[in-house]
Amino acid sequence: MRRWVQRARREDGAALIEAAFTLPIMLLVCVGILEFGRAYQAWQVVTNASREGARIAILPEYPNAAVTARVKTYLTNGGLEAAKVAATNVVITETTVPISGAVTAPAASVRVEFPFEFMVLQPVSSLVVKNSKAGESFTMVATTVMRNE
Repeated sequence: MRRWVQRARREDGAALIEAAFTLPIMLLVCVGILEFGRAYQAWQVVTNASREGARIAILPEYPNAAVTARVKTYLTNGGLEAAKVAATNVVITETTVPISGAVTAPAASVRVEFPFEFMVLQPVSSLVVKNSKAGESFTMVATTVMRNE
């Protein structure tokens, strides 16, 4: 009986058990930081591509195809995946912006819709949560409106 009590008080594997509980959580936090940093970088590139497209769209000598080409070139040069850049939707519309009071000026609006997918978090979330949209990609949207020159 005394031997069982001594064996029960030993803490030989306690550190291993604690590490087994905390290591997956720490890895998930680290991967989450990296994934959200990559998402923020992609969002910045999409926003700047929208601005570049709007700069071209306000010039009278450039057609919509040139605007779309400039946006996709900026996305590619920004380091985003070529397959996702090809699937990017660019919407160019002519609109007006208020200047002062009832006075308006013609403007161009460029909307960039980029499909983004997390590399690690989406597959893991689709394994954890069944039959949900957790594992699907989502669309980053950036819109820029500039007054025509």
